Amino acid sequence: MENEIKRILLANGADVCGIAGEERFSVFPEGFSPRDIFPDCRSVISFGAAIPRGLYDVSPRLVYGAFNTLTSNETDKTALFCAKEIERRFSCRAVPMPSDGPYEYWDAEQKKGKGLVSVKDAAVAAGLGQLGKSGLLLNPVYGNTLAIGLILCDLPLRSDVPSESVCIDGCKKCIESCPVGAIREGEVVQKLCRENSYGKNARCFDTVN
Repeated sequence: MENEIKRILLANGADVCGIAGEERFSVFPEGFSPRDIFPDCRSVISFGAAIPRGLYDVSPRLVYGAFNTLTSNETDKTALFCAKEIERRFSCRAVPMPSDGPYEYWDAEQKKGKGLVSVKDAAVAAGLGQLGKSGLLLNPVYGNTLAIGLILCDLPLRSDVPSESVCIDGCKKCIESCPVGAIREGEVVQKLCRENSYGKNARCFDTVN
């Protein structure tokens, strides 16, 4: 069953897919667990869609920004379609979760948001990667280029093997490269990051630096 579910995801836009069974739900922060959304949840299906590496090298950044937004939207479409397909094939309930927004938690002073379910914790629990010093998910094949999608499910699925970390011991290149010092080991100061990463050009198109 687990392999069939993964094939559904991989055939419909996902580049990687993993599963976290209910024994791993303890990793989620209080208030941001799958069962806070769906009390009958017994497994989380986590998948990632990679952004083409070439987009990191283009200028103007409008090009990256456009496809970064599109990737999140496409990830949501994959979650929706595959949740319906999983329900159809396995007579279960499946809940697609948004890759980015909307979400409810917002600290206006710190400009800090939190998703309805911790997407990064779900990806780690499902074996898709480990968190780097930047707080970003690092996948052994795709690095930090994955947009992560989730499907909550009431099937008691088996967990995948945790991924090994690809973060190099002693390396602080990501921390030292941030021009505003927003990366503190293990987390990102969202206020600094948002104020310096996101904006609009003269035509009101979104920009991402």
